[in-house]
Amino acid sequence: MKKTSIAIALMTLVLALGCNQKSSTTTENTQPASQQTVSSQNLTPEQLGEIGAQIKKHPSDAEKILTEHGLTMASFEKAIRDVSADPDASRRYRDAYNKAV
Repeated sequence: MKKTSIAIALMTLVLALGCNQKSSTTTENTQPASQQTVSSQNLTPEQLGEIGAQIKKHPSDAEKILTEHGLTMASFEKAIRDVSADPDASRRYRDAYNKAV
């Protein structure tokens, strides 16, 4: 439960910072490719928003929800960071998240 709350808080913070940031930055991925189950390029911002809303509704099932979508907490967080780097994608994520909540 605590991990889920932290992840949701991190996701919200990253999204908020990404919306305010004008320049794009790249971050180096420290997780081996074999541990990443899904690339953030395979999920649309709308899909990520719906997953985030599902996690908010059922925080105790966060790991299960992510697994159903082929994600880990780390890959989901990376996908959220990638979305937050693009203002248009951030808006699409936010709209899908709010609609699903």
